Amino acid sequence: MKVILLKDVQNIGKAGEVHNVSDGHGRNFLIPRGLAVEASDSEMAKLRNDLKRREEKEERIRKSSEELLRTLQKQHFIIKVKSGSTGKLFGAVTSNDIATHIRHTLAVELDKRFIELGDNIKQTGEYKVDLKLPGNVKGQIAVRVETLGES
Repeated sequence: MKVILLKDVQNIGKAGEVHNVSDGHGRNFLIPRGLAVEASDSEMAKLRNDLKRREEKEERIRKSSEELLRTLQKQHFIIKVKSGSTGKLFGAVTSNDIATHIRHTLAVELDKRFIELGDNIKQTGEYKVDLKLPGNVKGQIAVRVETLGES
């Protein structure tokens, strides 16, 4: 019996995949529990439409992420914080601080989880900060950390 999986099923496959299973397993286990539906022509057409819509949505997300990355890479972000005379910060600059600075500077919503900062920044200077945006878009932005009051 051919079935379309509605949810991930261990030892069979992932949601949205079409698999051949034994008639008893399909009728007595997968279909009654809502894990699968029988792969009729109408269900196959619905699956193709769903896959097409999902691909279009992923493409829109990827394009908007690429546009956001280009916008962010054109800017040079300067974050001013309190620091000692040697340049060591009183505290640290975190991914949340960078996201907040971008939000205030460009009025662009950027989630702190998109900023991949290995360790928090604890020293003044120039940094290349990695970004991983939705749609598997990756890039770097330039961030300079300066002492508060420095020009």
